[in-house]
Amino acid sequence: MDGGWRLSEATRSWPFRVAVLVPCYNEEAAVATVIADFRKALPAAEVYVYDNNSTDRTAAIAREAGAIVRSEWRQGKGHVVRRMFADVEADIYVLVDGDATYDAPSAPGMIDKLVDEHLDMVVGLRVDRSQAAYRRGHRMGNRLFTGFLASTFGHAFKDMLSGYRVFSRRFVKSFPVLSDGFEIETEFAVYALELSLPAAEIETPYYARPEGSFSKLNTWQDGLCIFNMMLKLNRSERPLRFFSAIGIVLALLSMALGLPVVITFLETGLVPRLPTAMLAMGLMIMALLSASSGLVLDTVTRGRREMKMLAYLSQPPLGRN
Repeated sequence: MDGGWRLSEATRSWPFRVAVLVPCYNEEAAVATVIADFRKALPAAEVYVYDNNSTDRTAAIAREAGAIVRSEWRQGKGHVVRRMFADVEADIYVLVDGDATYDAPSAPGMIDKLVDEHLDMVVGLRVDRSQAAYRRGHRMGNRLFTGFLASTFGHAFKDMLSGYRVFSRRFVKSFPVLSDGFEIETEFAVYALELSLPAAEIETPYYARPEGSFSKLNTWQDGLCIFNMMLKLNRSERPLRFFSAIGIVLALLSMALGLPVVITFLETGLVPRLPTAMLAMGLMIMALLSASSGLVLDTVTRGRREMKMLAYLSQPPLGRN
């Protein structure tokens, strides 16, 4: 796909309010281009730029380019998205990074898919347009995390960490933002998979940053944050599997230590290694406690999932606001 979407007649007659949300941190070299491109692609949309403690002229340039500029003082993309979702009122939300790497002309096609197929999220599946667009470490990390997500929550997205997404109001106003930083993309995917929300992906061109613009991502640090986020989500959303796995490991250790002691006792009637026997017994008790915790927390998680679904259903579907 070449990203050459054009506004259709259906797009021009949309009765929906569209908001373009652009979180920014030191993007003075790219933000004006992003605003101009999205105002051209979506003439009726409001463009919101949320400045996250930039030390350059990002906010001033965005204001001059015609965007609605607001600020979020807590550092991190998760904090910015939380503020955006709470503050901005619209029917359809386009979330895009302010680094001019995503293709604005693809936005109408993504919105068309959201509306026509009654979806809650459409993800821009990145297709490189230059060698410098996608760093090798980021590509590998994306594949690893996507595979991890698929093994935990079932079918996953091909590009879990894409920063280009279109949401329905139903998704935005029921989504509980918990992360602080770039783990937010992982949280989007998990929320959609957890509640089996209708979502899809569309291939979109992905470009290198313009000259003078620099990535704020740290491959290892952000990768560890995302991996930590996925472990936490696995623990909170799949507690039976998580704690059962811990219980099995502890039980195997207990049996490995305790079996020789039991054999010696059966042969001689003596327990010569009392500390080892106590340790084996303690590990088995911990294994049983871990499995029991998983059972209890699984029931709690089911109740939380039901509450999330009720919050989602409390929002009217697109076109019935």
